[in-house]
Amino acid sequence: MDVRIGVTYSPREIDLELADDVDRDALRKQVDEVLADDSLVLWLTDRKGNEVGVPSAKIAYIELGTTGDSRTFGFST
Repeated sequence: MDVRIGVTYSPREIDLELADDVDRDALRKQVDEVLADDSLVLWLTDRKGNEVGVPSAKIAYIELGTTGDSRTFGFST
């Protein structure tokens, strides 16, 4: 599953590729719980086992993408 996190005061986003077996509903619940309290940190582990922590007070938005190999390539109209 692809996850994109926008961070306040940063022109770049954090792009993560999580394991395909990640439960989307459980992830949304985790995100909701973290965003409810500015003192918490959202910790996610990518496919390679790297852990990324983002303070909830700095999260501008979170985009949960697709699961699997549904990426497109090339030019679109």
